[in-house]
Amino acid sequence: MTAFSATSIPADARPASLRIEIRALLLLAGPLVLGNLAQMAIHTTEVIILGRYSVQALAAAALAVNLYFACGTFGMGLMTAASPMIAAERGRRGHSVRDIRRTVRQGFWVALAASIPIWGILWNAESLFLAMGQQPDLSRDAGQFMRVAMWGLLPWLLQFVLRLYVSALERPIWGVIVTLCGVGVNLVACWALVFGNLGFPEMGLMGAAYANLIANCTLFIVMALVVSTVKPFRRYRIFGRFWVADWPRFAGLFRLGLPIAITFAFEVAIFSAAAFLMGLISRDSLAAHAVAIQIASFAFMVPFSLSQAATVRVGLHHGRRDAVAASRAGWAALGVGVIAACAMSAIMTAFPEFLVGLFIDPADATAATAFQLALGFIVVAAIFQLVDAVQAVGAGVLRGLQDTRWPMIFAAFGYWVVGMGTAWFFAFNLGWDGIGVWIGLAAGLAVVSVLMVGRWMMRGRLGLGVYQ
Repeated sequence: MTAFSATSIPADARPASLRIEIRALLLLAGPLVLGNLAQMAIHTTEVIILGRYSVQALAAAALAVNLYFACGTFGMGLMTAASPMIAAERGRRGHSVRDIRRTVRQGFWVALAASIPIWGILWNAESLFLAMGQQPDLSRDAGQFMRVAMWGLLPWLLQFVLRLYVSALERPIWGVIVTLCGVGVNLVACWALVFGNLGFPEMGLMGAAYANLIANCTLFIVMALVVSTVKPFRRYRIFGRFWVADWPRFAGLFRLGLPIAITFAFEVAIFSAAAFLMGLISRDSLAAHAVAIQIASFAFMVPFSLSQAATVRVGLHHGRRDAVAASRAGWAALGVGVIAACAMSAIMTAFPEFLVGLFIDPADATAATAFQLALGFIVVAAIFQLVDAVQAVGAGVLRGLQDTRWPMIFAAFGYWVVGMGTAWFFAFNLGWDGIGVWIGLAAGLAVVSVLMVGRWMMRGRLGLGVYQ
């Protein structure tokens, strides 16, 4: 019986082999970083343009987008199961076509199944915001934004399935190319519709909503063209008879993906809840939070991409039943993740005024309070980049072993018991306001990171990745 080492990289993980693994990880993660940053740039473009348009529009968009991503990320998590499944199938049989096609097709079905109830939630966003105690004018504007942007959810989820597919085939550069197309479309559409350029009427906040919808539809259409026409993907015939049910594979995706979805939702929802807490404090706090979380989210794309790459690399070795190689891949990802997080943290600490100034004009007297608040939030965000990176990569390596249930429990406890409890206590009981909320977020992330890495270290004792 071969088992993963309980506490360290196995003795026969020689430096040469480790270098090869790190190189493979970086070759896969590099394009994923670019693709995820480009995906973030779509929303960041909206934040920058709306921040230049008005603080009211920026605050309303922050409410809407936080709810949108909290719900959309749940659907995204369901389909994330496709990544370790495809990787394991490639590990078992390097030239597998049918099983990979089945997984991708059923990912489309899961996307549709997830979108229907989410649409119901998003359609009633204004009522939800009011029930949460948000300001009536912000709730109204955010609800109107949502009733347009929500229809982009399904095409976004469908293109995400296809991005997972090309990444699991270790050809993620196509996801980068497609996403950059979406960035360009969103930039032009948002600039034209928000301010009324290129002959379009000035639509303000609603212009950003329509731009978001147009960009998400563009992402799916272009990604579908790529997988249908580019040679490495064409032979899989992904869209052939995609309407035919495959209930066992659908159930398998759902069974593996539901804990991932809940884990993602817990993490994203804690940041969305933080935005709602900011809305209870003040409009300026909410606008500052929107800027700070956008900067932190950009930095997070590096460890998040490493997490995705780690899932594929560990999943490939898991499918081959190679415990030593899977262990080496996991530790390589964790090490690189920590180094990357240190670099991101250093940048945020060194240039906070420049970063915040990209979103809020420091010369604008009406935004001066929001600007100063955002500077304070950035300092805390720089600190928690380290623990955020560890928990993200830790979850990724566990997903490579198709271990998803305990990470879900860790997320529930860390984010909502520790994180939200600390945020509420510091913000309202101690009167620390927005800084207290951000300290609570950091505390929750720290607990989750310890639990994720602890489970990875004890995987041998727990029977994870133990092969006969």
